[in-house]
Amino acid sequence: MNIQYLKKLQTNPSLELNNSGYFSYIKGISEIEIKSLEQFYNNGNPFPKVLKELLFLAGINCFVCDYGINKTQQELQEWVREDMLENERTISRPFYAFDVYGGSQFLFIYLDEGDNPVIYEAHPYSNNDNWINRLNNLTIKSLVDNGIERVKSGKNPF
Repeated sequence: MNIQYLKKLQTNPSLELNNSGYFSYIKGISEIEIKSLEQFYNNGNPFPKVLKELLFLAGINCFVCDYGINKTQQELQEWVREDMLENERTISRPFYAFDVYGGSQFLFIYLDEGDNPVIYEAHPYSNNDNWINRLNNLTIKSLVDNGIERVKSGKNPF
């Protein structure tokens, strides 16, 4: 796959976390697996380019995104959708969750907003009707690039 957006992730496949001597690395999934996810979560339409790159480079393991306890991207998507269902929440547009944290929140993109869409944060357990927030023009590219720089400077990537 030709990497256009996540070149910084491609050129930093492993980094020392927090100067602890602990190295983390990225590990991706195959283009065939990505196509399968596209079939299931985007009606066979291609994912945004930046998401495909993230999955290809780091769909199994990523030191910038947190996939929770899920072992696969399929499990991650199922977990998010189950949480939403339990809380009577729905997202009517095609979306893809790529980061979960705190057991009750996740980051996602809408799959119909171009090749480098903005990120949204969802709080399905919130009592608030505004349980989805747009993260001020933050994209997967900017999140990943900023996370890599944070790790390089000895900080937590999140």
